[in-house]
Amino acid sequence: MTKPLRVGLIVPSSNTVMEPDFHRHLGHGAIVSTARIFLESVTREAETRMLEQDLPKAAELIRTTAPDVVVFGCTSAGSLGSLAHDRAIGERIEKLSGAQAITVLQAVVSQLRSIRPRKLAVFTPYIEDLTSSVASSVADAGFPPIKAVGMGIQVNLEIGRVTPDQIVAFVESQIAGCAPDCVFLSCTNWRAIEAIEPLKKKLGIPVISSNQAAIDAIITEPRP
Repeated sequence: MTKPLRVGLIVPSSNTVMEPDFHRHLGHGAIVSTARIFLESVTREAETRMLEQDLPKAAELIRTTAPDVVVFGCTSAGSLGSLAHDRAIGERIEKLSGAQAITVLQAVVSQLRSIRPRKLAVFTPYIEDLTSSVASSVADAGFPPIKAVGMGIQVNLEIGRVTPDQIVAFVESQIAGCAPDCVFLSCTNWRAIEAIEPLKKKLGIPVISSNQAAIDAIITEPRP
């Protein structure tokens, strides 16, 4: 038998979507162990506290599961600064966990580099500040969005309750006159994986989501 891949996952405490997505799409070939970092309100201030106060302990805890790879499962927290900020999060996790780290933002940027869109549109469930932050991060990677808009939801539990049909409807309501050649659905607590295929059929363009990008990175990235 092939040895199962041991995946450590660090998620905000109120995230109810990323774990089910991982279990559903990674299947029996992976053992997913989760550490949670406190977050209820999706704001810059709350996420900064989460990174400073809870992330180090979570990385130490996940180390005890002997992971092959650790995923930092929060797109917006990774985008609070430049891409260097996101890289620093990954480096800190690697140091404390003793394992390779993948950040969601890193995984998304990798997919954007393979697609090389010229007219990217970014859609989020976030308030305007964090939507702008994500847009700035992908722009820093060389993909300035032609449109970036969020649903304006601040309570993370409410983000997790948005249905895939509501995500599709939101994108369709905002995309008129924009003509993107790629869509990025940002947030690990959004049921965006389930919205990918409906949107691809409707729009006829590539659609990336935070969780799908992270899952693809786990499957495809070489291990040290």
